[in-house]
Amino acid sequence: MGVWLNKDDRVRDLKRVILCFLIVYMAVLVDTDQDFYSLLGVSKTASSREIRQAFKKLALKLHPDKNPNNPNAHSDFLKINRAYEVLKDEDLRKKYDKYGEKGLADNQEGGQYESWNFYRYDFGIYDDDPEIITLERREFDAAVNSGELWFVNFYSAGCSHCHDLAPTWRDFAKEVDGLLRIGAVNCGDDRMLCRMKGVNSYPSLFIFRSGMAAVKYHGDRSKDSLVSFAMQHVRSTVTELWADCLTSQTRLRLSGMLDGLVNVGWMDCATQANLCTSLDITTSSTAYFPPGATLNDKEKSSVLFLNSLDAKEIYLEIMHNLPDFELLSADTLEDRLAHHRWLLFFHFGKNGNSNDPELKKLKTLLKNEHIQIGKFDCSSAPDICSNLYVFQPCLAVFKGRGTKEYEIHHGKKILYDILAFAKESVHSHVTTLGPQNFPANDKEPWLVDFFAPWCPPCRALLPELRKASKHLYGQLKFGTLDCTVHEGLCNMYNIQAYPTTVVFNQSNVHEYEGHHSAEHILEFIEDLMNPSVISLSPTTFNELVKQRKHDEVWMVDFYSPWCHPCQVLMPEWKRMARTLTGLINVGSIDCQQYHSFCSEENVRRYPEIRFFPPKSNKAYQYHSYNGWNRDAYSLRIWGLGFLPQASIDLTPQTFNEKVLQGKNHWVVDFYAPWCGPCQNFAPEFELLARMIKGKVKAGKVDCQANAQTCQKAGIRAYPTVKFFPYERAKRNIGGEQIDSRDAKEIASLIYEKLENLQKHGMRNKDEL
Repeated sequence: MGVWLNKDDRVRDLKRVILCFLIVYMAVLVDTDQDFYSLLGVSKTASSREIRQAFKKLALKLHPDKNPNNPNAHSDFLKINRAYEVLKDEDLRKKYDKYGEKGLADNQEGGQYESWNFYRYDFGIYDDDPEIITLERREFDAAVNSGELWFVNFYSAGCSHCHDLAPTWRDFAKEVDGLLRIGAVNCGDDRMLCRMKGVNSYPSLFIFRSGMAAVKYHGDRSKDSLVSFAMQHVRSTVTELWADCLTSQTRLRLSGMLDGLVNVGWMDCATQANLCTSLDITTSSTAYFPPGATLNDKEKSSVLFLNSLDAKEIYLEIMHNLPDFELLSADTLEDRLAHHRWLLFFHFGKNGNSNDPELKKLKTLLKNEHIQIGKFDCSSAPDICSNLYVFQPCLAVFKGRGTKEYEIHHGKKILYDILAFAKESVHSHVTTLGPQNFPANDKEPWLVDFFAPWCPPCRALLPELRKASKHLYGQLKFGTLDCTVHEGLCNMYNIQAYPTTVVFNQSNVHEYEGHHSAEHILEFIEDLMNPSVISLSPTTFNELVKQRKHDEVWMVDFYSPWCHPCQVLMPEWKRMARTLTGLINVGSIDCQQYHSFCSEENVRRYPEIRFFPPKSNKAYQYHSYNGWNRDAYSLRIWGLGFLPQASIDLTPQTFNEKVLQGKNHWVVDFYAPWCGPCQNFAPEFELLARMIKGKVKAGKVDCQANAQTCQKAGIRAYPTVKFFPYERAKRNIGGEQIDSRDAKEIASLIYEKLENLQKHGMRNKDEL
């Protein structure tokens, strides 16, 4: 028998059901959208090495191979694998930080993973070895060009010989620690870097020093052989002064470690008894004489006697006792910084002045850059440090213009990273910004990088900004703004993710969305100065595209800023547009901003690339791009394929009459219809025909249909491009072969040949 509920009871029960549903829904939502950093147990400041280490630890614990009875093992592992795949990639990590998983909708890596044995034995081979530095593409060149000696092992995780070498490489690294830097590059993760360095077998071992070509090691892979080879490249000089218990090998090693800092020598007390007696030396000993020390009895207290016979222990003791950097005073700071380049360490009292003793090498290694090294105690003049936006121990490069132009270092506090920063910064034009010097109303254009020091993609971008600033000196100023210090300014400009790079050109503001490389930044700036792509709105789309003239054509990219393939396409789209200037109008429309309009245009995916042909009486018409490759070259070929032919198809008769006997200059493409390279080159030749129109005629000869003509012209491969200049003398049927397949390059070669012909003709007239 049923029970009837009154209206209030039914409403109450319905509310309970809805509440339960919402609780379950939110639980599912939280579970499926768990933060990637939390999944791996790392902070947002984690380095690539820390992310690899965290993932490896979890992989060994949660891998399905180790949890056969857990039905959720596979799905749980996919989550951490997905998190790792995103956070290890610089570009994906930035998109995730900015847009969350929505920004990764078109990148769904992490669906496959390796066996447990792979993560145990093959993954991050050297991540746990403090003496070995795993170098990645972004930091490699800066590291090996820092001035220090590097011995780098290029390996692949799947290579058995690499695993055989690993224990020896670790022992070798411990043996030479302090003498040179030991690096490792995982070519499985950094294929591009390994290809760029000419690595085609594993393991490949190379010595690197700034200013010299890399030297490959070809010897046997024993520790002694590796040490012997490394010592050949270590700069060391030992002067005969006194004898001690140190072996000649130890003396050489110590000399290499202290190269440029301390002279190393030895003396025989049997033949120099008076000197040894004056120093109270009765047994073999090692002594350090600081600058200014003498052998007088009064000065003996300044001499440091060392009991150790180990090169590394002696080295560390001497480094601790080397003179510290010059301490600059508040009264002289501005004047000192105005006349010289400085690398300055900022500290806050004695507690903040515990620098790594290895950093004392900076003075020697930066000598050729004419950079002086000093330190400044912020506790003695807090206002000065506050005005420089220095609120914690750090270091900065001052570029010889006082406190007006300087850059704070945000990288690793280790020698090679500081060296790279100092060398780059002193020659670049990037300055640290704050409220006092922020270019809000500056008449000159500025590129401002809003960043956070804890953000790894931010740190990777900074060296690229320095490179770009050198190319654009005088055209654009570069500055960086630390959003952890200047939160108010960053909020004012609605900065939601790091790094965010913006160009301010008076009232115009342009955000950079490309790759973190100097090359792409320069392309972005070039495009701002000379835009090749027109940003369309619904109004301008209707006016310029839908109502275009009958002889106009358009290519339009419908995109969304959060879409990863759209971001990858954008620099290629701009490159393509620059090559099509005057032939095809190129535009783009932001479907996040104009969502309703894109829906009306039946845009169902991003990016959507459409070609709008010459206007006809037919209904609204366009062609969608369905090609696999979205690079500038492929897109240009596709677009040019829709244009009417600008070249002339030549028969044997017209080739003879117009090319060989006519009074025009000709460039001819000899091709075969079945030839793939010919088909790829055809749109490029059409582009050439339009570029040289009015000065040189362009023709095409089908060598399958006109074999005899091609044979007489000496054609042996397809496509072949030949130039037939008009001269009063009878033309040679062989013409002048042009080997390039690039329209701009061919046009340049032809114009150069025409200029030479004109000069030659003028000389003949003068002779007459």
